[in-house]
Amino acid sequence: MKVAVAGGTGLTGRHVVELLTRAGHEPVPLSRAAGVDLVTGSGLDAALAGAEATIDVSNVTTMKREVAVDFFDRAGRNLLAAAARAGVRHHVALSIVGIDRVKTGYYQGKLRQEEVVRGGGVPWSVLRATQFHEFAGQILTRLPGPVALVPAMKVQPVAVREVAQALVELAAGEPEGMAGDLAGPRVESLVDMARRLIRAGGARRRPVVPLWLPGPMRTGGLLPTGPGPRGVQTFDEWLAAFAEGSPRG
Repeated sequence: MKVAVAGGTGLTGRHVVELLTRAGHEPVPLSRAAGVDLVTGSGLDAALAGAEATIDVSNVTTMKREVAVDFFDRAGRNLLAAAARAGVRHHVALSIVGIDRVKTGYYQGKLRQEEVVRGGGVPWSVLRATQFHEFAGQILTRLPGPVALVPAMKVQPVAVREVAQALVELAAGEPEGMAGDLAGPRVESLVDMARRLIRAGGARRRPVVPLWLPGPMRTGGLLPTGPGPRGVQTFDEWLAAFAEGSPRG
């Protein structure tokens, strides 16, 4: 089965492409390097010719609502329009657990993406997943200065490879609409994760100070609230693999 992967060269997309190949499918990564631009729609029709499924793990790095909403709206509309023209039977999109409760600018963009998928005219599945094990490192990278002010919040981190596997399995099956939330096996403190990552040498050594935030982000708004699949790899196991220099995720 030919499967087009939007964001196929990114963190999640690389795993999706590898797992599709291992499963005997024909992945087609959609990227600007391959002549495809999701925001303008350039190259999409040629790339999706003959595709039976699409998996969207595309992303934009921003915390600004306007930027996130614009990207996910335009990229999603262009991708789904091309998928409909190509006769794609199943569109699968990756989203985030809790975005309807924790309404940051970026999450507003992801909510817009879900709206576009629901109205896109292609049979669909949306998988909401919790933050990846890499989340603490991503937060630390964005925080300048001698002290890291890390949000005092609970997360249930999941291995990105396990998310990719779930996306591949969804794409091979029948459309489900909103799939069950995928989360990691254990609830963690983001502050504690950041400190453990620094101790393991995975981020610049400096003090980590909790940043107390109001509202649902502080009270577990990013945790799953209902049943759904759970990953196997814990953050400690992921961190141990990092310390040994092994591939992570």
